[in-house]
Amino acid sequence: MKVAVVGATGMVGEVMLKVLAERNFPITELLLVASERSVGKKLAYKEKEYTIIGLADAVAARPDIAIFSAGGDTSLVWAPKFAEAGTTVIDNSSAWRMDPTKKLVVPEINAAELTKTDKIIANPNCSTIQLVMALAPLHEKYKMKRVVISTYQSVSGTGVKAVQQLENEIAGVQGEMAYPYPIGRNALPHCDVFMENGYTKEEMKLAREPQKILDDRSFSISATAVRIPTSGGHSESVNVEFLNDFQLNDVRQLLNETPGVTVQDNPDTNTYPMPIYAHDKDEVFVGRIRRDETQRNTLNMWIVADNLRKGAATNAVQIAEYLVAHELV
Repeated sequence: MKVAVVGATGMVGEVMLKVLAERNFPITELLLVASERSVGKKLAYKEKEYTIIGLADAVAARPDIAIFSAGGDTSLVWAPKFAEAGTTVIDNSSAWRMDPTKKLVVPEINAAELTKTDKIIANPNCSTIQLVMALAPLHEKYKMKRVVISTYQSVSGTGVKAVQQLENEIAGVQGEMAYPYPIGRNALPHCDVFMENGYTKEEMKLAREPQKILDDRSFSISATAVRIPTSGGHSESVNVEFLNDFQLNDVRQLLNETPGVTVQDNPDTNTYPMPIYAHDKDEVFVGRIRRDETQRNTLNMWIVADNLRKGAATNAVQIAEYLVAHELV
């Protein structure tokens, strides 16, 4: 299996390589791809050194799979070029997610939709992935009507520059700003760019992507996305109104039996999900499961995951694993 990692020098690219190695993905030839300014540099994978190549050379090499994490503009230009060369692209940017001709995939939920003709496959937004991992089994059983979500997102979701800003502020060092304001000791209700309707692009991703993944537009989602001074891991406060009633023990059992989901929910022992414990893990953690006492058939829960792993790299690698296992590449 000839595999290209596009954006190999970036924050998510580095985690991609780590996850590919951990999961022993069957690579016979690895191509590490980045922008022109990184071409010729060296990167290690499984204790072997690789020289970074450019996008044109990577297309010419005709890899079986190309996992992209190089930004939307790069994906829009280059993903079709790889696809035309016969490569199956798994793209981690927002470029193709809402394209009606492209699949938006969380393997535990909808990988079965994939076919050999899917040459560009979209990896969902990090916040969306952890959200739908918890919502999918509940929707199947109780039928969602409306979801209200507030996120508490780490600076790693913005990138290296934002992580450096937080570290500088903690150290009392003046440095380059990724955000329009300080992030240390602060919370910014501003993830991605603002749109004409007053929502941010991140909030609209959360509203639209779950409907596509679950192939169901009968429920609605309203989101507020907030950046907080944690270095890794996204958290979400989620309020879900269902058409049908539920028992809390049934909800806990259903979530615990869902592959990729772990319930951490015991107020007596202060057990609940936190980013510090989700770090470097692939599970989606759910806790603070309780009934909304102000409205019928409504549930509150708290969802946490490592945004660079299940929220990005791991989900992409799992898609690749599915493609290989089902002989779709």
